[in-house]
Amino acid sequence: MTVLAASAGSAAAGGTATHAAGGVTNLVQSVDWLAIAPPTIAAVFALIVLVTDLFVSERRKPLLGWLSVLGLVLAGLSLLPLLKGDRSTFCLTAHPEVCSYEADHFAIVIQLLVLGGALLTALLSINPIKDQKLPGGEFWFLLLSSAAGAALLPASRDLATLVIALEVASLPAFALVGIKRDDRLSSEAALKFFLSSVAATAVMLLGVSFVYASTGSLHLAQVADALTHTDPRLDVLAKAGVALTLVGFAFKTAAAPFHFWVPDTYVGAPLPVAAYLSVVGKAVGFSGLIVVTVKAFPSYSDVWGPVLAVLAALTMTVGNVAALRQRPDRAHSAVRLLAWSSVGQAGYLLVPIASAAYADDAAHAIGSTVAYALMYAAVNLGAFAVAALVARTHPGNRIADYRGLYAAHPVYALALGFFLLCLAGLPPGIIGLFAKVTVFSAAVDAGLAWLAVVMAVNVVIALYYYLQWTAVLFRAPEGAPEGAARPARPRIPAPLATAVGLTALAGIALSGAPQLVLRFASGALL
Repeated sequence: MTVLAASAGSAAAGGTATHAAGGVTNLVQSVDWLAIAPPTIAAVFALIVLVTDLFVSERRKPLLGWLSVLGLVLAGLSLLPLLKGDRSTFCLTAHPEVCSYEADHFAIVIQLLVLGGALLTALLSINPIKDQKLPGGEFWFLLLSSAAGAALLPASRDLATLVIALEVASLPAFALVGIKRDDRLSSEAALKFFLSSVAATAVMLLGVSFVYASTGSLHLAQVADALTHTDPRLDVLAKAGVALTLVGFAFKTAAAPFHFWVPDTYVGAPLPVAAYLSVVGKAVGFSGLIVVTVKAFPSYSDVWGPVLAVLAALTMTVGNVAALRQRPDRAHSAVRLLAWSSVGQAGYLLVPIASAAYADDAAHAIGSTVAYALMYAAVNLGAFAVAALVARTHPGNRIADYRGLYAAHPVYALALGFFLLCLAGLPPGIIGLFAKVTVFSAAVDAGLAWLAVVMAVNVVIALYYYLQWTAVLFRAPEGAPEGAARPARPRIPAPLATAVGLTALAGIALSGAPQLVLRFASGALL
């Protein structure tokens, strides 16, 4: 931080503090602490949890979970002052308009998604950590550290900070996946996740080095300007750098063919961690992808536009077809279906980003992706929350285990049914329908009619497995005669009930005013 502050400054909080004093330029500049508050608060609480864990008895370890919840709430509240306008910091002294960190509207929306997703993950994790005897101090430290990196990434405006933020978000996630130390599935999932991610990061770093060699800068604004007049001898190198840089972010979005780690990782990880990866992990990948394509590589849209369009079509098709093949009686089939569903949803999220390469209004196209991501985050976390509820009595978490859920827990069955209908894009999940129509329109407006057709086919495929799971919820339990008395309801932990309630309220609120979601998401990215 000291090194960065010595070479960079805050454009919003007092601007550039460089001045000449006796002919000597002062490079010490102020830092806009308000702008960097969201990731900073999460990081500070991670350190507080780590130190507190050393002095807290085993009986009081659950307090660390509530301390983490408090940290995430405060980090989220720190976004409120940033809504008044764009702020930036860590800027070049010679070019104060070129900064490494910008808290613009796009960054704030993604940070809200990230911190909200991490908060719901924390609520889902409080009881499983106690019940499964997981190391609480390590878990909360890793979760907060990953959330700090994920909150840093959408505001990063140079390639070095982007890579660092991506790794800060990813490295703790590897440990979270493998935190069940005596579980073979957990260890295998963590190893597969780690090796594939390291390979993708290595390729991305190679791409970043190519871009730097071609442009002579790492700041996105300067990279974008330099790529418009690249030396013809470096044109191939620049195009290769652009393509390779996208690989790392494509891996984080679980875009095919970089999706192979998803199902095994989700099954092997603790269920709250799988929920975290499905939402926050994707937010990291998509925000990074948006930032580098739209802000750093707009002049190379002829390179990344067609690539992302093909990836979108391939990803949604692979994800939906694989989800369609899940057998209800297979162990962990519910989690596997959510995993493959998340791959399919990633394909839909890629459509507007690809469309931005062809559209006249790239900001509107990107707004469609952000709006869809907000919908997906709320309802997918809700589906995982209900899955965590079912896992308390059915550790196998098969789709067949959800039969009779309405008889045992009518409110939670209705909530899961609502979440699945939102993901399918059917009423009463209005926000899901609106989000899909918005994405579909972005493809049509950009002239990608073939991609819109592929998306329409995939939406129909997805309807089958979402509706099939929804129907299971309302069937009578196996062996129970029609009209039998409702079984006794087991006690539901308050944090889990709160997580389901918050996601259901978010889904209902978003369905009530879907146009406001798109307006909120379509901030000034460009």
